[in-house]
Amino acid sequence: MRRGERPAVVPPGPTPVDGGTAELLGDADRDGSWVLVVDGTPQSHVDLDDPTHLEFEYVRRMGHVLDLAAPEGEPVDAVHLGGGALTLARYLAVTRPGSRQRVVEVDERLTDLVRAHLPLPRGARVRVRAADARAGLAALPTGSADVVVSDVFAGARTPAHLTTVEYAAEARRVLRPGGVLTANVADGPPLRFARGQVATLRAVFAHVCLLAEPGTLRGRRFGNLVAVASDAPLPVAGLTRRCAADPMPARVVADDDLARFAGSAAPVHDAEAQPSPEPPPGVFAR
Repeated sequence: MRRGERPAVVPPGPTPVDGGTAELLGDADRDGSWVLVVDGTPQSHVDLDDPTHLEFEYVRRMGHVLDLAAPEGEPVDAVHLGGGALTLARYLAVTRPGSRQRVVEVDERLTDLVRAHLPLPRGARVRVRAADARAGLAALPTGSADVVVSDVFAGARTPAHLTTVEYAAEARRVLRPGGVLTANVADGPPLRFARGQVATLRAVFAHVCLLAEPGTLRGRRFGNLVAVASDAPLPVAGLTRRCAADPMPARVVADDDLARFAGSAAPVHDAEAQPSPEPPPGVFAR
């Protein structure tokens, strides 16, 4: 093996992890790329040769948020709630060298599997803590992060305690002034859960927007919507340009349009929280 060349990935086959059975599947359409699947649900896509490639559409939209969270190339302090195969941590390590990144991932054996077979980019400053996302967030110092990425699933659903005003308030506490939270919101018709998540974030943050593929946004199909929140004005114009140029274009909903989307939905509190909806059968089939 030549100097600087990484070893070939040898997938271990179905592997028991704390949350079920995980498997690394090679992407037949893209050399050097792998999909992490847990109990039949694709959790992450990683391109080891090009960590800036974000295959999943909603992850690409989160990447746009990270791109606009600070001046181009400037290091940031990032918190990732939910690790999976560390896709966005790899992305930040390459697009913002020197960034300090903390990952909270409850499934320690899953992290061990990923680290053993999908090495991080050279020089990546990524620390992973095995803990529940909310407990890990609560343990972080106030004002210690520029961005918080929330992308946590138990199976194919976001746990209830990660959908509330109290959870969002913890993220706001950890963020520095002007910091940005971005969260994956999975929902389908009639988008009741997504509307409640918008109302929840609007109850905590001064500025909120939503990025979503038009069919999902209109309640025609189940999909992933990306919520963005901050106490500083959001780069709506920049996000709109980037989302419109994607292979699967998305809309950015903000201001009065977002208020209309939320409608009469009430903020969700711990006492009445429910997990995100169960996806219909076949949604994540590969």
